[in-house]
Amino acid sequence: MTDRADKIMELLEIAHPDAHCELNYSTDFELLVAVILSAQCTDKRVNIVTDKLFRKYSTPADFAVMSRETLEELIHSCGFYRSKAHSIISASTDIIERYGGKVPHTMEELLTLRGVGRKTANVMLSVAFGESAIAVDTHVFRLAHRLGLSDKPTPEGVEKDLTEKLRPELRSKAHHLLIFHGRYICHSRNPECEKCTLTDYCEYIKKED
Repeated sequence: MTDRADKIMELLEIAHPDAHCELNYSTDFELLVAVILSAQCTDKRVNIVTDKLFRKYSTPADFAVMSRETLEELIHSCGFYRSKAHSIISASTDIIERYGGKVPHTMEELLTLRGVGRKTANVMLSVAFGESAIAVDTHVFRLAHRLGLSDKPTPEGVEKDLTEKLRPELRSKAHHLLIFHGRYICHSRNPECEKCTLTDYCEYIKKED
């Protein structure tokens, strides 16, 4: 845990006071489905798809008996629809058969579900279950490097660095703050540095200078 990391989080909270999970859901299971669908897809597109999907199908039992072809058609616009449909149906079946119909609450159990890696598991732990966890997606990975919070080449390495540098009570919020900053200010290409309040901590802008 570092003063530098604390200051970066403080500035991010000022810049993005409304940072939150932008996926729409009403249950833990719906969040799991939405996060699986969000891989290499925008939250906006996922919300369009799930708005219709969850009106008719919203429980593990609903998805476990669904044909893959039906689900593929419903989620087609999210991309990678074949593998996502397979993951959702398989995970739903496992949730029913091995976890009593409830989404499991531990990292170890979540990782046994098809389509669930550390990023998805950490989203579930932090957003759905209120645990101190930080999910590393492309935005978090990029911002962690640009802000000098990690130099690790893998998401797992970045997760470890952020876990060590951020106070436990800040980790879940940090996930949303870094995503918002990456999504709306610090883009992968053409970041809007003139709008950024963290340039004093930015390794990217130092390289550009």
